[in-house]
Amino acid sequence: MYEVTSDNRLKSLIVVGDRVLIRPKSPSDRTNSGLYLPPTVTEKEQVQTGYVIKVGPGYPIPVAAEDEPWKETEEKVKYMPLQSKEGDLAIYLQRNAIDLEYDGQKYVIVPQSSILMLERSEDLFE
Repeated sequence: MYEVTSDNRLKSLIVVGDRVLIRPKSPSDRTNSGLYLPPTVTEKEQVQTGYVIKVGPGYPIPVAAEDEPWKETEEKVKYMPLQSKEGDLAIYLQRNAIDLEYDGQKYVIVPQSSILMLERSEDLFE
């Protein structure tokens, strides 16, 4: 279950600001030569990959005052959207990630600045 659907609880989550919720891709537990690695080694690598599940609204941009400065107005916040979109495969820096477990699944939350590269494809979830 990588996608946010109406029947799972991920729909009710709201990601704040410039952060991205990622479900880590299961790392390979073998090296290229065939040696098995313990889970602690694969989890502590600097660069990880995972699927983008939810994206925050973006970077807040202050709105210029259009009226007289002494009038009280409701401040409306505008956001500059993020590059990452739901369903992207993200390569991100692990040192800035916050690990969490939600509904029995392991996720990480990373700021947009920690994402190094995105792969956008229609057939990622096969």
